[in-house]
Amino acid sequence: MAKQGKTPIHPTKNTQNENLRRSMIELLQVHLASSIDLSYQAKQAHWNVKGHNFYGTHLLFDQLHEQAEGYVDTIAERLTALGGQARGTVHAASEATVLDPYPLDLVDSMDHLKRLADSYAKWGGALKEAVKESDDAGDDLTADLFTEVARGVDKSLYFLESHFQRA
Repeated sequence: MAKQGKTPIHPTKNTQNENLRRSMIELLQVHLASSIDLSYQAKQAHWNVKGHNFYGTHLLFDQLHEQAEGYVDTIAERLTALGGQARGTVHAASEATVLDPYPLDLVDSMDHLKRLADSYAKWGGALKEAVKESDDAGDDLTADLFTEVARGVDKSLYFLESHFQRA
């Protein structure tokens, strides 16, 4: 998943070798982009939701946005701690995200819930791959970060799916 060589490496006293740092920086860039994208997908839903359970879903979508913003910061700070330069603009995120574009015409609360669940599931799967990739590369700290984010994404997916799953 990670592409090497796009980002300059800044001098750091981080003890990991430069090749490992470079590969982790590129992997983190993909997930920084995806977290920014997910954050604004949730905000898009928050702004535009209508219908059944409006108030509850309106608040849920805002909470999901805030949580995703936390992931943005956590990922960007790890990336820069490794000597990378965070590419955190909306434009940069749109070029690197693993997520599918969010439809701009959704209004119904159930449509937003299901579409956001798709995005959370997709990013959750990519995060689990990133855990393995960073662990296999020998970067336990980045693997731990991805594990923490994946745990939160899975919990958010549960909250989303609980609105439309049946017993």
